[in-house]
Amino acid sequence: MASNKKDPKKVFSFRFNLSWLYFLLLIGVGYLLFSNQRSTEPEKIEWLDVQAMIREGDVAEITFIRNDFKGEVKIRPEKLSKYADKFQGGNPPRRAPHFYFLVSTKFDPEATFDALNGQLTPVEQFRVVVKNEEHMWMDIFQMLFPLVIFILFWVWMFRGMNRGMGGGPGGAGGMNPFNAGKANTREADKNDVKVTFKDVAGLYGAKEEVMEIVDFLKNPSKYTALGGKIPKGALLVGPPGTGKTLLAKAVAGEADVPFFSISGSDFVEMFVGVGASRVRDLFRQAKEKAPCIVFIDEIDAVGRARAKNGGFSSNDERENTLNQLLTEMDGFGTNSGVIVLAATNRSDILDQALMRAGRFDRQIHVELPELKEREEIFQVHLRGIKLGEDFNVEFMAKHTPGFSGADIANVCNEAALTAARRNHQAVMQQDFLDAVDRIIGGLERKSNTIMTPAEKRTTAYHEAGHALVGWLLPYADPVFKVSIIPRGNALGLTWSLPEERKNWSRSVMTDHMCQLIGGRVAEEILNGEPSTGALNDLERMTGMAYAMVQYYGMSDKVGTLSFYDSTGSRGYNLVKPYSEKTAQLMDDEVKAIIKDVHDRTLRLIEDNKDEFMRLGALLLEKEVIFAEDIEQILGPKVKPAVDDQFVQEEEKPAEA
Repeated sequence: MASNKKDPKKVFSFRFNLSWLYFLLLIGVGYLLFSNQRSTEPEKIEWLDVQAMIREGDVAEITFIRNDFKGEVKIRPEKLSKYADKFQGGNPPRRAPHFYFLVSTKFDPEATFDALNGQLTPVEQFRVVVKNEEHMWMDIFQMLFPLVIFILFWVWMFRGMNRGMGGGPGGAGGMNPFNAGKANTREADKNDVKVTFKDVAGLYGAKEEVMEIVDFLKNPSKYTALGGKIPKGALLVGPPGTGKTLLAKAVAGEADVPFFSISGSDFVEMFVGVGASRVRDLFRQAKEKAPCIVFIDEIDAVGRARAKNGGFSSNDERENTLNQLLTEMDGFGTNSGVIVLAATNRSDILDQALMRAGRFDRQIHVELPELKEREEIFQVHLRGIKLGEDFNVEFMAKHTPGFSGADIANVCNEAALTAARRNHQAVMQQDFLDAVDRIIGGLERKSNTIMTPAEKRTTAYHEAGHALVGWLLPYADPVFKVSIIPRGNALGLTWSLPEERKNWSRSVMTDHMCQLIGGRVAEEILNGEPSTGALNDLERMTGMAYAMVQYYGMSDKVGTLSFYDSTGSRGYNLVKPYSEKTAQLMDDEVKAIIKDVHDRTLRLIEDNKDEFMRLGALLLEKEVIFAEDIEQILGPKVKPAVDDQFVQEEEKPAEA
């Protein structure tokens, strides 16, 4: 049993930092300037009021400063209460003078004060002091003091920002303008990086290529003996969450050479020339410790394609930074021993000069994991989770198509939290399924006041339409689960298990569009009119229809043309790459495709209306149904017809 006692030597530790001195100095100066200002400053009065005070015998002393034409009045202590209403807050200054007055340049202090004292009794007379005051040092102090305070505060603030941004000792790479050109690099400590290639599940091809780079650094003679050269750069490309940064961490954990990491946004700065200076500093540090690896995460922040002309799409500072990066990677100077590893999910917008051989020689594609890879990723993230006896990792891998490695990690974490919320002793299979549902559809809303009975009925038959069309069309995704329990912003959901296709034919796309519009058509059959519940379905279907016409050349009237912009630079152009007549033709073709899809879906549901009504009634009764329930009503899932020619060739026995 672990002890809960704390080491008394580690209970409290204080580390002195110069920032504390700046902070205390600012507090002290602020206290002197603001708290004592009102307690020592005299109140201004007019000369007529001073004469009245003198006649009443309340003045003890007047000090007249000749070169300022200013007089300072000291009131007798026993008379101070008489003038309480003249002081701010009713409290007189803690020390004299109590009042001051200003006069013109023609004022004669000696004659005036002698005349006033002559009118008083010896007891009431006041003391007169006339002098000239030197202000040179005070003026210098008043001029420099705010500047000194501002500089101290400025240094203290930016030192804190440097530490917060990982600038390291001396603030290198932080916001300190004296170090603005320093690269904010972080050199990985091998003892702190615990990730290795064993922790990277799946990603077979990508992992092999990255491991080859690490192997070259460990055993260079193995490759150089045959005349081989290590690639100067490798670019990891793939959707978010697929493990690009994880691969880089594994490289840092496996490599026996220095590993520098930096983000692409760290080069971007509002000051002109700072980005290029940071690139130079980064490669200077790397060359000093070569051979080494430099990892630039999200390189698209600085590597975006340069504008061909100066306009609103131009960014001179970012382009200068990119130019410096191009020069450092493969310019006129030598850059041997430095391997640049970068990651992005927007390779289509990167500058072509950055992608050429000699800079990023390899593009390593890190795609979404397939079935076997998902199973391995589950195994990695399940290491610290106590699993129930009914858990089947292969089953979960099949039910998470399209999930990235980050999504699977989130599923495992959500399942553990769900099991703890339900007071389970282990994480069961149902906990994982509920976690998947929560990630896809959102949190389940169990309130009975969300939908009226009419809305619940419409939602049930809407989802029944999705399920029926998806079950009866051969290329539609097989339905796994249907629910009319509201989740997130959706009143009902139909879960499908998508086929992991790499290439979509026109038949596949039209079947998917029919499945999307199945809910809207079901509402038309049931209520005679549509509702707003099909917004997301219509949005996705319209996007697919335009993609068929504009990108994939699947329209007979428009032809085999593609207006897809793989570079991402066309978004800045105000002129479309096609005429208005072609645009109208594409709109007409999209409408025709969607009408054909709608009519085909309408015929399919009407031809199976009895099964459709039974399916909706069952969903209203149970609220959640599964593939087994659908199969009892509609029979086995309709699958695509197999090409007999290929089947015969595969089944033909080998000749003796």
